[in-house]
Amino acid sequence: MADSSWLDAAREVIAQWDLDVDNLEEVSRSENVVFRLQCRDGGLFVLRLHRPGYHSYEELVSEQTWTAALAASGIDVPVVRPTREGLPYGNLQILGEQRWVGVLEWVEGQTMESLIEASTDAREIAERFGQLGEILARMHNQAADWQPPAKFVRHAVDADGLMGQRPFWGPFWRATMLSEAQREKYAALRERIYALLRALPTSRKTYSLIHADLHPDNVVVSDKRLHVIDFDDAGFGWHVYDLAVALKNYEAHADFGSYQRALVSGYRRSRSLGDETVAFIPLFLVIRALACIGWIDARPDLEYFSEYASGLIDYVDSHAEKVVAAFE
Repeated sequence: MADSSWLDAAREVIAQWDLDVDNLEEVSRSENVVFRLQCRDGGLFVLRLHRPGYHSYEELVSEQTWTAALAASGIDVPVVRPTREGLPYGNLQILGEQRWVGVLEWVEGQTMESLIEASTDAREIAERFGQLGEILARMHNQAADWQPPAKFVRHAVDADGLMGQRPFWGPFWRATMLSEAQREKYAALRERIYALLRALPTSRKTYSLIHADLHPDNVVVSDKRLHVIDFDDAGFGWHVYDLAVALKNYEAHADFGSYQRALVSGYRRSRSLGDETVAFIPLFLVIRALACIGWIDARPDLEYFSEYASGLIDYVDSHAEKVVAAFE
């Protein structure tokens, strides 16, 4: 779909909100198509056109329910702007599909990822990972102590959600970019990892609602304010998965060990984290790589992820066997 068509769609749907928009700018296109809105009174907002079929209306509303609960506990998360009719989402028909559309308040700043990549100070980078670990711990504290309302609906990234026959992010072992030999290898890996996950406890100490995509690019740093964004993948899962996601894109860095130690240390400032849980991070790094392969394969329209997928496949081919065998 042409960029101009997305822009036209955004202009059409924004009429469902009481906003006097002066400028619309597309800022990303992956799971959702996202625009930055600038209003004539100076207000700034995010407009998200949600991908069809990924979440139901009830699941999207539940996402807002959790972020509201997180905000009430003191965590800086997206603030929802309801439609003119007071609804949490608007909707748009485009290309024969319905897209749910949401508006959030925009937070100016730089992503934690951009600050990490721009820094040459190892201590500063470690401090960033410590901050990320503390945010995760505070979110897990809230989620573990919180009772979602009766109509709350979100997916699970448990044994079935990650490694079942129909994993939430797609059957990675059937990915089109894999060779036949790789498909057989990944299918066998799936069964082995599934057995390992089935043995993991799902008590509130280690399992609850998680963000499931909280890498440094999903934290906006504004002065001393740390704002967590993009709860699209949030669901029920193991806390260690969140830790692995935070680290995954830095695993090849020479200072990866110090990044992990800083993340864990930051986490422990706000929540207990046993060494036995930390020991599972390597396994969940492999799981994250496999899940991302499935996610990318299910979205052939996002061609710019193909290079990233190739790197993930190389990583799985070189790391997975040794890591999984260590847990069996």
